[in-house]
Amino acid sequence: MAQISFKVDPTFYPSAKSATKAPPESLAYVAGIHANGEKPDFVGVIDVDPSSPTYSKLISKVELPYKGDELHHFGWNACSSVLCPNGKPNLERRYLIVLGLRSSRIYVIDTKPDPKNPKLVKVIQPKEVVEASGYTRLHTVHCGPDAIFISALGNSEGEGPGGILVLDHYTLEVLGRWEVDRGDQYYSYDFWWHLPSEVMVTSEWAVPNTIEGGLKAENLANRYGNRLHFWDLRKRKRISSVTLGEENRMALELRPFHDPTKLMGFVNIVVSTKDLSSSIWLWYHEDGKWNAEKVIDIPAQPLESGLPEILKPFKAVPPLVTDIDLSLDDRFLYVSLWGIGEVRQYDVTNPFKPKLTGKVELGGIYHRKNHPSGAKLSGAPQMLEVSRDGKRIYVTNSLYVAWDNQFYPEGITGWVVKLNADPNGGLKLDERFFVDLKNARAHQVRLQGGDASSDSYCFA
Repeated sequence: MAQISFKVDPTFYPSAKSATKAPPESLAYVAGIHANGEKPDFVGVIDVDPSSPTYSKLISKVELPYKGDELHHFGWNACSSVLCPNGKPNLERRYLIVLGLRSSRIYVIDTKPDPKNPKLVKVIQPKEVVEASGYTRLHTVHCGPDAIFISALGNSEGEGPGGILVLDHYTLEVLGRWEVDRGDQYYSYDFWWHLPSEVMVTSEWAVPNTIEGGLKAENLANRYGNRLHFWDLRKRKRISSVTLGEENRMALELRPFHDPTKLMGFVNIVVSTKDLSSSIWLWYHEDGKWNAEKVIDIPAQPLESGLPEILKPFKAVPPLVTDIDLSLDDRFLYVSLWGIGEVRQYDVTNPFKPKLTGKVELGGIYHRKNHPSGAKLSGAPQMLEVSRDGKRIYVTNSLYVAWDNQFYPEGITGWVVKLNADPNGGLKLDERFFVDLKNARAHQVRLQGGDASSDSYCFA
């Protein structure tokens, strides 16, 4: 028989179940932010191989050429979605697409041929982004089957509507604005999809002019979003919207189920104007209609002393759930409580009735829990990244510089820690793993070969 010569990138998997059998990651990439803007931001490389002599060390950096980017989320140029029927399987997971949230600049970092020493190979300037799409303040990257998608918070004046722009898979140039018919969608934040059903889901934070000067309580009631939008992915048209309670504001991270036969997923609400609680909602499709239901409620914690100015009138610490992540087997949902200082693990085998199965206290306004090594944990758990096999969760501590400074006025030193997950439920801190970014702040982590929030799958 003839030998088949075409080779697909071995980090691509047709289903989430097959991806859980991938080899463990040996490297992690982290966004490092210089909050004062005196130095450019960087993408750092962390050794996460427990057998390595440099385990838990920052082993190299890609120093960026411009100041004031404020790196936030970043992602891969290609991932398992290219194995979908309409995908481009000749691509490889090679480039990190890195976004400046403040600057609207796009960096392309090549992790090949030496993943431990990646190189900056392309810069797309803000002017090019605005001219092609009309959007600014770039937030989230997802590698689709047919292009690279990037969300943006607003327009060139710092108002709305925000939306999504598209990069070409091969040239890595901005093609233009994705939406054809948005209806009354105005706020933007995260997006993801149910690929075989050709449905995109988007969430809402706020426009740039509302967030960039810090959080103002008077804006909470009507200047922050609280809706999910559902789109026809092919027609690029909004088909439905769901409001997540009038008192609930800032609908942020979208985590659809990795099993493509399940048209459901989780989104976190940062704060309720009624009682400062946070909540997790489940969206789902039933009887031809998109719905959403609150499935987890996390109350604020009373506290009299040690509060930052912004919380003193309330005499309480809101949970401030700022990130969630769903394991590839769709069994465990991880939740960061950036105000209180916790990472929680919920068993979501029954997604309508999650069960709390694990908890670790780290930093926080409420707990102020330090690392077992003795290192002070300023800030609190913010971004979460789950390994493909579901056994490791990487945690960083910076939200957004202007907001960091309000809730943690004593200052934030960037750190990365690792939690180990029990397959039967339970969380434990890896006491050997602590990465200190010193004068920089740490935002998102991406794992070599992929992670639970990088890839989407078309096969069950």
